[in-house]
Amino acid sequence: MNKTRFSQTRFSRTRRTIQAAIAISGLAALALHSPLAFAQQQIVIKFSHVVANDTPKGKGAERFKELAEKATKGRVKVEIYPNSTLYKDKEELEALQLGAVQMLAPSLAKFGPLGVKEFEVFDLPYIFPNRTVLQRVTEGPIGQGLFQKLESKGLKGLAYWDNGMKVMTANRPLHKVSDFRGLKMRIQSSKVLDEQFRALKANPQVLAFSEVYQAMQTGVVDGSENTPSNVFTQKMHEVQTNLTVSDHGYIGYAVIVNKKFWDSLPADIRTELEGAMKEATTYANTIAQKENDDALAAIKATGKTKVYYLTDEEKAEWRKALMTVHKSMAPRVGKDLIDAIYKESEAAGVKMN
Repeated sequence: MNKTRFSQTRFSRTRRTIQAAIAISGLAALALHSPLAFAQQQIVIKFSHVVANDTPKGKGAERFKELAEKATKGRVKVEIYPNSTLYKDKEELEALQLGAVQMLAPSLAKFGPLGVKEFEVFDLPYIFPNRTVLQRVTEGPIGQGLFQKLESKGLKGLAYWDNGMKVMTANRPLHKVSDFRGLKMRIQSSKVLDEQFRALKANPQVLAFSEVYQAMQTGVVDGSENTPSNVFTQKMHEVQTNLTVSDHGYIGYAVIVNKKFWDSLPADIRTELEGAMKEATTYANTIAQKENDDALAAIKATGKTKVYYLTDEEKAEWRKALMTVHKSMAPRVGKDLIDAIYKESEAAGVKMN
């Protein structure tokens, strides 16, 4: 069987599995219920994600559950499924579109394969010089404009959740650009991230988040990039000897729902859930930096991974090599979008070029 036919067969099997889950749970029918029917029964929101409970996303999900159930006086029940217990990275968006789950918080890197390539602008290295610029983008017209692009895919964006800036890990020191040469580095399914590691002369390998630890342990990949909280809670530091605090890129999430399901909810329920989401978003984004600081300290305390901070000269070398990705990826994510983010940086007093 050739590679194309194998991929199509595997995709068909995954789709049939998701569709079977819908049939069993009855969620497809639930998504089509009228507001009147919803008013007469408890509404269940299955919230699936791929990280641990004790991460910024995991804690944000738990806070949303608490606030939503309280605000709706029990009319809504939020069931949280962390750590890929329901769906892995490549499956969860299709599951949401088909109605097998109602809510996700995928990484912003995951929308490219769905056809919304503009979200990969968040993957560009050094695109956000500081948190002020990031907030201007996610909380302003740019962030809302990106959410509008999801609606044709049957999805609705509710909020942007922060995770933090990325570090690099590997089984060798990563100080200079030349240290990456030939390394097999795990990435999310993002053309921008693929281009980023090719700019460093490394070999990018797309892997589901749930598979990374074993891949590191067995040598399938040599290293990866992620936030300290994800590295620590997934125990990646146990199978990586070196960690470089580089702050070269950003990881954030979009909290999204099945649009048909959301539009079918009674108006008062939507209002209460929007309020709960706003509070949960403030909470998740407030704790993100501390969670990462604490995780980095915990990694250092284990003594299993050597933590290194780039010098100013090394940062300049990394930035020079990686800023080329902005130009090469402009046709994919949109030059106008990149320029709009540059303008937000300039408005915050930072010149990008």
